[in-house]
Amino acid sequence: MKGAAQDAPNRAGSLADLVRPYPEPPAGHVSDSRLEAVLRSGRFAVTAELNPPDSADPADVFEAARPLAEVADAINATDASGANCHMSSIGICALLTRAGHGTVYQISCRDRNRIAIQGDVLGAAAMGVRNVLCLTGDGVGAGDQPGARPVFDFDSVSLVRAIRTMRDDGVFLSGRRITRPPRLFIGAAENPCAEPRDWRPERLAKKVEAGADFIQTNYIFDLPVFEAFMARVRDLGLDRRVFILAGVGPLASARAARWMRSNVPGVHIPDAVIDRLERAANPAEEGKRLCIELIGRMREIHGVAGVHVMAYRREHLVSEIVHASGALDGRRPWLRHPDA
Repeated sequence: MKGAAQDAPNRAGSLADLVRPYPEPPAGHVSDSRLEAVLRSGRFAVTAELNPPDSADPADVFEAARPLAEVADAINATDASGANCHMSSIGICALLTRAGHGTVYQISCRDRNRIAIQGDVLGAAAMGVRNVLCLTGDGVGAGDQPGARPVFDFDSVSLVRAIRTMRDDGVFLSGRRITRPPRLFIGAAENPCAEPRDWRPERLAKKVEAGADFIQTNYIFDLPVFEAFMARVRDLGLDRRVFILAGVGPLASARAARWMRSNVPGVHIPDAVIDRLERAANPAEEGKRLCIELIGRMREIHGVAGVHVMAYRREHLVSEIVHASGALDGRRPWLRHPDA
């Protein structure tokens, strides 16, 4: 596998010439992740979510990844999101890594115990996966197989801590030594717009203390709420300790927005957004325009290091949205010098 500087997307300027506003990882713990390289360079990062196929054909994975790979520094492979079964996250990551794509291996605590998860982490790292996203996972009652037995041996915070222990201390949770620890960039999720909102920055702080290097948020459609969250994040000094990627996505219609608001846990969509889609002559085009606007405004928020684009069954729009938003134009606008 190529080194991080070689592996990073070909954007203006070399990584060696760019400011490094965040501390380097501990000696020996560089992940070789292109996502980490871009974030530490001061560039505005883009990740995108691949919706896994209900198929054993690798061609279906590569087809879904094609429009994401044009713009993404890493592609997320979801782990049975919504408690519905699809191709596994580790399988998708193995395919995409072998094809040269940066990946984010999502790990849900719902389905596997700590023995299985620690083994999967080593296996993923051995296959070249360099980024992991630690999730508690939706309850099985949310999915189409509610009779499945949940595990939840970890929650997201304890999972972050476990993987950091494997990486930094070189041991399993049992204390047994790992002969070659995994070199991973560790992520977690956050939902700034979910209630109770006042608690969200403190919850984020727990994940940072546990060892999270980057954060991907749930969908953000209410910018004032997100700006208030980021203000508190800055007050706590978390913006200097973790890279935050704001979640965005194109809404297809007012009806789709209402369905998401009612059925997807933690998704908050203001009435004004739904009204805007309702009044539009072409709601799908308006939803895309809204997503572009949000990315442009998020780039200006101090502490937002990138965006995570989630376009369920609309992956073909991701490249167009990212290019139109200016997200690939260079450094984070608010980042002026190493002490900014």
